[in-house]
Amino acid sequence: MSNETTVPNDDVKNASNPAGSPTLHEQLEAAAAERDQFKEKWTRALADHDNYRRRMQREMEEDRKYAALPLLKTLLPAFDGLDRAITAATQSKNVDELIIGIQLTIKQLETALNGFGAKSIPALGQPFDPNLHEAISQIPSPDHPSMTVLQDVERGYMLHDRIVRPSKVIVSK
Repeated sequence: MSNETTVPNDDVKNASNPAGSPTLHEQLEAAAAERDQFKEKWTRALADHDNYRRRMQREMEEDRKYAALPLLKTLLPAFDGLDRAITAATQSKNVDELIIGIQLTIKQLETALNGFGAKSIPALGQPFDPNLHEAISQIPSPDHPSMTVLQDVERGYMLHDRIVRPSKVIVSK
């Protein structure tokens, strides 16, 4: 007879698997469960990201849609002032009251524009600057050096450091 002892099949499994360690089948099941758990978390994360992206897109569209709201709220009192000036001038038939009302409204509009960072471009009496001014005409003037702004036909504006519209001017030749 041989000296080899036969080990039952369960004993072979346990021989390669010390007491308390999971079997290969248990490890496979645990890995599959962990995979399923990660897949579920990944799917949730994708859904959350998609929802976040849609919400941000909706909010950005709404922000763009109502971006002019602060400007509008600031300008409306000036329009109310123009209405009052016209009403007062109509009732009193006094042109001077109309002029005063319109001047006050212009000041109110300038204040509103300044609040948003817009400033008028100074032109009258300044040397012509093609970056700030647009010459629409030239007039001979013995009292002013050549290319001096004599008249500001349409006021120009800047927003912070950008030209919104250059001043339309008449310059000397």
